[in-house]
Amino acid sequence: QVQLVESGGGLVQPGDSLTLSCAATGSNFAIHYVAWFRQAPGKEREFVANISWTGVNTVYTDSVKGRFTISRDNAKNMVYLEMNNLKPEDTAVYYCAADRKMAGSDPNDYQIWGQGTQVTVSS
Repeated sequence: QVQLVESGGGLVQPGDSLTLSCAATGSNFAIHYVAWFRQAPGKEREFVANISWTGVNTVYTDSVKGRFTISRDNAKNMVYLEMNNLKPEDTAVYYCAADRKMAGSDPNDYQIWGQGTQVTVSS
């Protein structure tokens, strides 16, 4: 069973960049679809991006297109979320999620979740 641990969150100013990491332990990480979700206080969990098993296919929510990049390194069991030109509305707890089947933007598509990392964008 794969387990996920996120890191890299923090407090940044608008316009800054931040890269989140998702480290996977366990076997067969390379055959898991992986996604990043986020949840702001009082709001539902929101899909941010996902990446296919080989990393060839990626999908982003409209609000982060052109600013965020999801990538993975299966040799290191890692997935990353590079976030540029951060905005206050990006403030949330960011979660890494994975599933062995091809998955979409619904949180229910993913069986494995990390504990989350806080990203705060404020001047």
